[in-house]
Amino acid sequence: MRTIPGRIRAHVALVLAALVALLAVLTVAVGNARDSVQTIGHDAGPQVVATSTLYFALSDMDAQVSNILLIGRQHDLGSGYDQMVGAYERRRADADAAAVQAAQLAGRDPALRQTVQDVLDGLGRYERLVGSAMQLNQQADHPAGEPPKEVVDAYRQATDLMKLELLPKAYNITLDTGAHVRQAYESKRTAVLAGRDWVIVAGAAALLLLVATQLYLARTFRRLLNPALVLATLGTVALTIAGAGLLSAQAGHIRKAKEDGFDSVLSLSRARSVSHSAFADESRYLLDPGRADTYEQTYLDKSLSVVYPDIGDKPLNLENYYAGLEQKVGPYRPHKGAAPFLGFFADEAAAVRNAREADAVQRTLRAYIVVQRDDQKMRSLAASGDRNGAITMRMGRQSGAIHDFDAYDAALGSLIAVHQDAFTKQIKDADGGLRGWKAVPPAAAVIALLIVAGVRPRLAEFR
Repeated sequence: MRTIPGRIRAHVALVLAALVALLAVLTVAVGNARDSVQTIGHDAGPQVVATSTLYFALSDMDAQVSNILLIGRQHDLGSGYDQMVGAYERRRADADAAAVQAAQLAGRDPALRQTVQDVLDGLGRYERLVGSAMQLNQQADHPAGEPPKEVVDAYRQATDLMKLELLPKAYNITLDTGAHVRQAYESKRTAVLAGRDWVIVAGAAALLLLVATQLYLARTFRRLLNPALVLATLGTVALTIAGAGLLSAQAGHIRKAKEDGFDSVLSLSRARSVSHSAFADESRYLLDPGRADTYEQTYLDKSLSVVYPDIGDKPLNLENYYAGLEQKVGPYRPHKGAAPFLGFFADEAAAVRNAREADAVQRTLRAYIVVQRDDQKMRSLAASGDRNGAITMRMGRQSGAIHDFDAYDAALGSLIAVHQDAFTKQIKDADGGLRGWKAVPPAAAVIALLIVAGVRPRLAEFR
C-alpha cells in the first residue's frame, strides 16, 4: 500500500470483491424468486387447487345419490338415471385423484396425512351406505318423490356421514394445504424483496468503489477518463438496475399470481362446490319431508355464504333472501361502487380489475338470481301441497330448473377460467423473466475483465 501499484491493486481487489458480492446477492435472490415461482406456479399451488376439487367431488356424489333416490322408477326425470349414475362414478374418480394430490402435499405433516386417510376411510363407509340405499331403492321401485322409509333412513345415514365428517375434513385439507402455500409465498416474496434491496446496496457499493478507483487513477496519472473503467461502471449500473428490476418484476408476478389467480380460483371453487351442495339440498328437501325444515335452513345457509344481500332489519329467511337478491344484487354492476352484499361473490366483485372480469361477475350474478327464482317457485309449489308439481319443477326437463343451474355453473366456470388465465399468464411471465438470469454471470465476467483491462496499462508503466 506504500506504492502506487499496490494501491491500484487494492482498488481493483475491492471493486472485484464488491462485484462478486453483487453477483452473490443476485444469485441468492434469484434462487428465492425461482423457488417461489416453482412453489406457487408449478408444484404446491396447482396441487392445492386440485385438492379443492375433493370437496366438490364429494358434495356432487351425494347430490347425484339424492337425485337418483328422488326420481325412483321414473328414470327420465332430471338428467336421466344413467347419466346420474355416470356422474356419480366420475365424481368418485375425481375424489380419488384429489385425495392423491392431498397426500402428496401432506408430505411429513402427520395431522394432514391423517385427515386425508380419514377422508378415504370415510368415503369407503359412505359408499357402502349408498350401495344399501340404492339397492333398497331399486327393490322398492317407487314413483318419483315417494321413497319408502327404509330408503330414506339408509340415505340419511349416508348423507349425515358426508355432511358431518367427509365434507368438513375435505374443506380442512384445502385450508391446510392452502395455508402452506401462502406461508411459502410470504416468506419467499419477502426474501425476494429483501434480496432486491441488497442488490441495490451491493451495486451502489461497487459503483462507489469504481468511481473512487477512476478518481485515483485520474489524479495520479493526470488522465481524465479510463475507457475500460467507464464501460465497467456503465455495465455495473446496468447490472444493478436490471437485477433490481428483475426481482421487483418477479415479486409482482408472484403477488398477482397469488392474489388475482390462486386466491380467487380457490374461493370461487369453494363457491361452486357450495352451490352444487345447495342445489342438492332441494332434492333432499323433496326426498325427505321429515327433514324438510333442516334442508331448507341448510340451503339458506349455503346460499348466504355465496351471496349475502343486505336485507336490513328483516328476519333472515328465504323469502327475505329472495327479495334481497332482487333489490340489491339485481341492479348491481361491477365497477359501479361497493357491492351491497357479502359472500364469495362480493369478494370477487370487490377485486374486479378489468372488463373481462366485470362481465364474468355480472353474468354469474344474473344466472345465480335465476337459480334462486326457480328455487322460490319449487318451494311455493311444495308449500301449497302440490308435491308432484314441485318435483316436476325441480327435476322435470321442461321446467328449466336444471338448465338454469347448468347455465349458472357454466357462468361460474367461466369466471374461474378468467382467474386461471391470469394465474397462468403471471407464472409464464415469471418463468420468462427468470430465463434472463442466464445472461447475468457472463455480464459480470465481462465487467470484471474490463476492470482488469482498465488498470493493466497503468500497472505496466511501473515495470
